Order: sequence, then structure tokens, then C-alpha cells
Amino acid sequence: MREALGSPGLVVEVYATADASARHDGLRRRADAARVSWHETSDDVVRTISATVHPQGLVAVCRTVDVPLATALSATPARGPRLVAVGVHVSDPGNAGTVVRCADAAGADAVVFCGDGVDPYNPKAVRASVGSLFHVPLVLEADPALAVAAARTAGLQVLAADGTAGLDLDDAEASGLLAAPTAWLFGNEAHGLGSAVLELADSAVAVPLYGRAESLNLAAAAAVCLYASARVQRRVPAAGDGRA
Repeated sequence: MREALGSPGLVVEVYATADASARHDGLRRRADAARVSWHETSDDVVRTISATVHPQGLVAVCRTVDVPLATALSATPARGPRLVAVGVHVSDPGNAGTVVRCADAAGADAVVFCGDGVDPYNPKAVRASVGSLFHVPLVLEADPALAVAAARTAGLQVLAADGTAGLDLDDAEASGLLAAPTAWLFGNEAHGLGSAVLELADSAVAVPLYGRAESLNLAAAAAVCLYASARVQRRVPAAGDGRA
């Protein structure tokens, strides 16, 4: 809630138990300063609207934060986007929220969810994002092909995370591929990206597995890929940004 209150106009109202109101006096003062209504109510009401087994005693009602694809990809006009995460048919809300969190931590410019997947506003997805939902531009785009086309128009190469790819992250880094502005495609937990979406990408890249695990889950693979790009891009500044 602290992160949401940090965005003017985002929080509509707050419902809290008397105990939570006392424990979170600082949040209440911030809500008052932002002219956000704070309603004290019962434990049962908070439990019902929070959709959690063990709620913390307060719930914020917020406006949605998603923006049009073109807006998200032009949010950094001085240099253009450098790193974007694109989830395609992601079905698990915990994974969806964790991808948002990882993208935020890696400094990504936007997160796009495409296709027939989970609602990123699902309460579990929101909790899994741990506030990052309010930090990084979020896009909901039905058609993966439109998302890929917009990414290319914005100057991004498109890499597909695919465990069966012949090219792995080590090779991609060594070849200089990861230094370029990139939109990463991440697929469904059970079925991956599918051949039609893979064909949209410039290259497919696998996360190398050095141990005996058969695979990584979606959120873990997204974290590895996004950080691999972010670390290389920080060593190789974008042209024209004034750094050596």
C-alpha cells in the first residue's frame, strides 16, 4: 500500500480494521494527506475483500495502472526503451507478479502481458509483484504479434526464452547479442511460447542448465534472462547517452 500511495491519484479508498489503523498510523497520515478516504471496518469485511487467508488488516482500492503499448514503449524518449519483458499466455498469477517484480528489479522499461493469460490484477499477482506493479509501465495487449511489431518499431530486438533453443545465454552474451535493446518473450508455464510465437522472434535463447534440473519455472527463467541483458547493457551504454 505504501507504494500505491506514492503514486498520486492511484488509491481511491482504504478499508482497515481498528487494530491495523493503529499499527499503520503512518500510512493513514499519508492517505489523509492525499485526501484518500480511510474506512475502519471489521475483520470479517477485510478478510472478505482481501481474498487472503491471513490478511494484514487493511486493503486499498486502486485504479488500474496499465497503459497503451505505444505509451509504454515511448516512456523514455531520450534514449528509447532498452529492456522489455513480454509474457505470452502466462497462466499462473504468482508467476505473473514475480515477472513484474523481476523486470522492475532489472530496470526494465515495461512489462507486457499478451494473449489468453492471467489477469495481472489478480490479487495473488498483485501480492507477488510486491509493489513493483506501481513502478514499471504495465501493458495488456491481446495479440502477441502486435506486441512484437511495436517492440521492433521502438528499436528493440526480440528474443524468445526457449529451453530447447540451440543458442544459450552464454553464447548470446559472448556474441554481443545481449548488448542490444531487447524485448524478451516468455511463454506459458506448461506449453512455452509455441511455434507461431517463436517464429516472431529474431532469436530463441535457452537458459543453460549446469546441474541436473530439467528446467526452470517461468519466473526464474525470466529473472535470469532479464538480468543477463541488464548486466550486459549496463556495461555497454546506449549510443548517445553521454557515457564513456
